[in-house]
Formats: sequence, C-alpha cells, structure tokens
Amino acid sequence: MPKRSSSVAIALTLGAMASLSCLTAEEPGSASREESDVVTVALLQMTSFGTDQQRNLEKADRFCRQAAEQGADIALMGEMWNIGYTRFDPETLGAKEAFWASAAPKDGPWVQHFARLAAELDMAIAVTYAQAWEPMPRNAVTLFDRHGREVFTYAKVHTSDFKPLERNMTPGDDFYVATLDTAAGPVEVGAMICFDREQPESARILMLKGAELVLVPNCCGLDDRRVAQFMVRAFENMMGVAMTNYPAPYQNGRSVAFDAFGTCLVEAGEDEGIFLARFDLEAMRRQRGKTIWGNAYRRPHRYGLLSSPDKADVWNRIDGIGQPYRNTER
Repeated sequence: MPKRSSSVAIALTLGAMASLSCLTAEEPGSASREESDVVTVALLQMTSFGTDQQRNLEKADRFCRQAAEQGADIALMGEMWNIGYTRFDPETLGAKEAFWASAAPKDGPWVQHFARLAAELDMAIAVTYAQAWEPMPRNAVTLFDRHGREVFTYAKVHTSDFKPLERNMTPGDDFYVATLDTAAGPVEVGAMICFDREQPESARILMLKGAELVLVPNCCGLDDRRVAQFMVRAFENMMGVAMTNYPAPYQNGRSVAFDAFGTCLVEAGEDEGIFLARFDLEAMRRQRGKTIWGNAYRRPHRYGLLSSPDKADVWNRIDGIGQPYRNTER
C-alpha cells in the first residue's frame, strides 16, 4: 500500500451536545478496528482532477487504501467524485450533452472498481458519481460493503435546481436505509447528498426508516450556519451524520461529523486530507431508548400540511434553465 502523505484528523468525543468546536490530531498511528460497537468513517476530502475520471479514480483508490490502513470501516467521497463536481457552461454549444455523455453507469468499470477495492480492503466504500440514467444523469452514491456487495444506490432527491448542472439531472425518488455489515457489527446506514441535508424532511425520513448513521457527500461552501444546521440533523433525529466536502480552493473543506448527541467528532480545515470520525453505536442505541427526540414524542397526525405542494408566492422561484420551478414536476 502507498504511504500516507495527507493530514489526518482523529475523531474524539468532546463533551457538550451542542458544541461546534472540534479537536483534531496530527498524524496519528493506525486506529484499531477491533473496538466493539465503534464504527469509523473516513472523510476523504480530496482535490479532484476535474473531469479526468481516470485520475480521479486513481486518487480515490489511493485515499481509500490509506483510510483502510488507518482503521476505517467506511470511506466516504465528496459529491459526484468521478467528475469532481465540475459544472458545464450552459452557454457553450454541446456542453450539456457532453456532460450527459460522461455519466458513469453503475455496472460500468469506473464504479465497479470500488466494489472490488472494498472487498480487497475489507472496508465499505461510498462511491459518488454522475450516474448514467434516462432521460438525464442522476447525482448518485453507491455504498459497497466490505465484501464488495452493493448495499444501496441513492440518487439525490433535492437536486440543486437553482443551478444549470443539476437542473439537467434526474432527481431521485426515495430515501434508502440498509443494514451494513461492519467489523463492529451491523449498523443501519442511509445517505443524503448536499442540498438534501438542508431539508429537514430528508434526515427525518431516514430516521423513521431506522437510520443510525447517515453518509453525506457534499460540494458547497460550508459556513457556520450550515455546519450548525448539520449538527441539528444529528441530535434531533438521534443518529450519527458524516459529511465529506471538497477542499480549498474549489470549496472550503470543513468536512465534518456529529454523533447522535450533537457532539462534533471531527471537522477538517481547508486542506486536502483524510479525517476519521468514530461513532459509538452502543452509546447512541442506549440514548435512543430514553431520548425525547427522534420519533419518541412526534404527532404525525398533525403534519398533513408538510406533504402539500402548495406555497405562497413569496417562495416561487426561477430554476437553473430559466423556467418557473414546479415542485410537483421534479
């Protein structure tokens, strides 16, 4: 395996539930994968090679190998890693069509490379890509378990329709939770992608489906409000959340993870690196049995309005292709 050159942050429990401060450690030794009931997620905060999918594959392969050396149970890439979330110029003739043509099929060599790698490394890998789909590609993440088997493929439901790139993609139509086999035992895992995490319904549905840990590929600037918002998703649903973003200068890093108590486990800086978040499953499950949050005291029979497509004029918008955004058509 290649030697590690990137910086690493080890996740440590910090105390107060609402704290946003995170402790990082430089260049730790390999973490043990034998600690019971602890699942370690490696946030792969990588600088891409743009649309050079082969070089992106090789880099993600290298980072996954380094993450496995450091004791990770799951490796998580940033959003649409195969093309480095590279936007096309909508004013350039043929650019949109070229983007569509570059999408990778789930059963194709680019994605399946990581299925084989997961089995080789005995480590789950959440691989992100523009997925070949009709009539337009999807923004997808496929989770392969440590045996190289597909656990689920999730496509972003809340596509960023305010920008041309994702307005020219097909939204997903559901959220998924599945049992992931890890060295620490089975854990119920789901996924959101970037703008999904800014909609409280996404995390809530995943919690209702049984998610204990949610993986979140991301590509955007993360300010304090967005990080705080992500923390709330964790403790209001009593589940761990882990988000991988792109480093500077493309985005501003800050890949981050919170446990089910809202405690910040790790937060990256702006630089490229591998950052480890360790989730204590036993503590989360114990707290779920007595918390007032999650699904303990909800009143779903009062929430009918949440599923209504109606909205006041103040919320009407023009989408990324210059058309009125119609929420029932996407």
